Amino acid sequence: MNRKNEKGFALVLSLVLLMAMSLMGGALIVISASDHQSNNISDEYQQTFYVAETALFEGEKYLLNQFKGPYKTDGKRDISKRNLPPNNASVTNPPHSSVSACYNSFSDIDRPTFKAVYGPPPTNPTSTSKNVVYHEENYRTFLTDNVIGTDTKERNRLQKFKYQYFLTQIGAAPFKGTGESIKKDATDSGNDGMAYRIFGCGIFDNGKIIVPLESTMVLPQ
Repeated sequence: MNRKNEKGFALVLSLVLLMAMSLMGGALIVISASDHQSNNISDEYQQTFYVAETALFEGEKYLLNQFKGPYKTDGKRDISKRNLPPNNASVTNPPHSSVSACYNSFSDIDRPTFKAVYGPPPTNPTSTSKNVVYHEENYRTFLTDNVIGTDTKERNRLQKFKYQYFLTQIGAAPFKGTGESIKKDATDSGNDGMAYRIFGCGIFDNGKIIVPLESTMVLPQ
């Protein structure tokens, strides 16, 4: 009788241990899957941040090229079109419907009075036609196949990212020239600059992740 009881107890104990191990294994799978998903989200956010930095760079490049003269098709600058782009005459809230998600990501914008920069389109900077300046571009298109290569998986991944930017002139500001590109004199300083604010966003998967960044640029008048 005792041996039968012992055998019965051993069977129950084995079932209990098996159930406990199954639960632990299931928990580990869930934890592992959660960690993997968290890592993916972190990677996507980091890439979106890099895309947002590209937006700022492209916005700053637009302003600098307008100041120095936009490039013509022969690779030379058209210095006859040098200018400091003004703001649009009327309020632009938002600058354009296509950048509204990016625009709405900046909580400190004074929307009732906001005016975006007015100038040639970024896609045709030498144009005499002017409008509110904004731009958006798919990141895979921006990088081109020369950078991405033939990796189809990487192409499809980068296709989910895009950047947007818009600009505003915020008024006169002190300017101190440094470097070759925009200096008037190595020691020149004073309230003779024009300040711009660049608003840029990196966007992933149609707005699943939006990273807004902004910077300020001062150019000499």
